[in-house]
Amino acid sequence: MINSSIRLAYLLIAAGLLFGISQNTVAKPKPKKLVKVWESDSTLRVPESVLFDPSTDIVYVANIDGKSDELDGNGFISQMTTDGKITNLRWATGLNAPKGMGLHQGKLYVTDVYRLVEINTTTGQVEKTYDAVDPKNAFLNDVTVAKDGTVYVSDSRFDKIYRLKNGNWEVLMSGEQLNKPNGLLAEGTKSILVGSTKIGALRRVDLDTKEMTTLADGMAATDGIVSDGKSGHFVSDWNGQVFFVDKDGQKQSLLDTRTSKTNSADITYIKKGKLLLVPTFLKNTVVAYRVD
Repeated sequence: MINSSIRLAYLLIAAGLLFGISQNTVAKPKPKKLVKVWESDSTLRVPESVLFDPSTDIVYVANIDGKSDELDGNGFISQMTTDGKITNLRWATGLNAPKGMGLHQGKLYVTDVYRLVEINTTTGQVEKTYDAVDPKNAFLNDVTVAKDGTVYVSDSRFDKIYRLKNGNWEVLMSGEQLNKPNGLLAEGTKSILVGSTKIGALRRVDLDTKEMTTLADGMAATDGIVSDGKSGHFVSDWNGQVFFVDKDGQKQSLLDTRTSKTNSADITYIKKGKLLLVPTFLKNTVVAYRVD
């Protein structure tokens, strides 16, 4: 009996140790960090957003060049390389405070205060425009394009989300429940992610039911939203922060440049080099960080 009891005790201890080891060896996600790789020169003029085109390796930069709601025609789009060299500062000109951008089949869609403009990426010329329902009360901000070519546009001042589908331009959603939508990101064709600036939250909108679900909050003036190429997302706060939000809605602070008064506007991610590009707005540069 004694030997059996001792043997049982040893077995229980061993099992406990093994259980403890197995519990401790469950891999936790490695915290991400940003390492600065390069910074462009400061010839940009109030860069509000950046967008990478993987088909050409071109980075587009939307320059407000003035006030964010001014109809002055001073705005322009720049082209730069993935290592920070500006190859064509004024590739597309004559715009009004351009902000968000989206690409689809050789067309660059850019918000232009009260309208969405469609630019031919070969010529740099505006080919089509789509006016807001009330041009005098519009502040179109971000753009995202779904795989099927449907374009979504946020109005961050007047609580609207527009949709351009098969040539039909319409208000998809409106109302205070949007809480000043800024950043947008299409997820397939069934949902989009929305950064609600008023409440600092990343939310998902079901495009069939229009139901909104909060994924993460506490991110102040949410601006850009980009996928990490897997199941997570990078979210910028215009005030100078960048967060990573995983598939479970857990957020991690990656960047905070508020003390230096360096903004972090509408971002883009280059999966190939794990580069996160951040436009600094009033500092007139784009900064690239490697995501480790």
